[in-house]
Amino acid sequence: MKDSRRDFLKKGLLTGAGALMIPELAKAVIAEHTAVHAPKIALKKEAVILMQGDSITDAGRDRANTICNSLPMLGNGYSLFIAGQLLAKHAAEQLKIYNRGVSGDKVYQLGMRWEAETLPLKPDVLSILIGVNDYWHTLDGNYKGTAEVYETDYRSLLRDTKEKLPDVQLVICEPFALKGGSAIEEGRWFPMFDEYRRIAKKLAGEFNAVFVPFQAGFDAAIKEAPARYWAYDGVHPDLSGRQLMANLWLEATGLG
Repeated sequence: MKDSRRDFLKKGLLTGAGALMIPELAKAVIAEHTAVHAPKIALKKEAVILMQGDSITDAGRDRANTICNSLPMLGNGYSLFIAGQLLAKHAAEQLKIYNRGVSGDKVYQLGMRWEAETLPLKPDVLSILIGVNDYWHTLDGNYKGTAEVYETDYRSLLRDTKEKLPDVQLVICEPFALKGGSAIEEGRWFPMFDEYRRIAKKLAGEFNAVFVPFQAGFDAAIKEAPARYWAYDGVHPDLSGRQLMANLWLEATGLG
């Protein structure tokens, strides 16, 4: 039954048969882009879940607020949508969910604040979405990084994390950009940005992390509605895009 369900969802997405709603679209994307034996997340009592990344994760959070599960601390992005569903579905586990995303960050900037804002929380689940700024900021000449720098810095960060938190369960999210968004000049973004996506997936495999295919999800979504419906500038999701991200994350981790 599970395999037939998977095949049905894949077929529906690929053929465009009918309008898929966000939950079904997310299920179809994960079925298509996740290996059958890919790792899943296991939750224990009072597990600490930490969301890390750039502005997409930050999403206007109150950085002075450090109280787990609080609205100001979580911000108004996909992290809040994920937290709401996890806290409702897994009430008995009394999860502790934190958001430490910082707008504008690139991988090396995550590394600069890792000792202060990640490791002390000793997360049981650490979700990272990083990469769009590592490319975007090269376009205005203010950053000289390359895809190779991104890969080296990211691998070093993950290796250090696993050394200090050997039992942490990693979730590596695919950086994404929506063709048709107001900030996305296709000739300047693609195919160059695709390398950053490939690296994130490669590192997920190296570190036995759950991989969340956000780009694949948005690519499927824009077949249902234009890019600017999901993320007006093509980078920062609007309400519908945030819900889609949450569903993709929950499906990929097995916590949906």
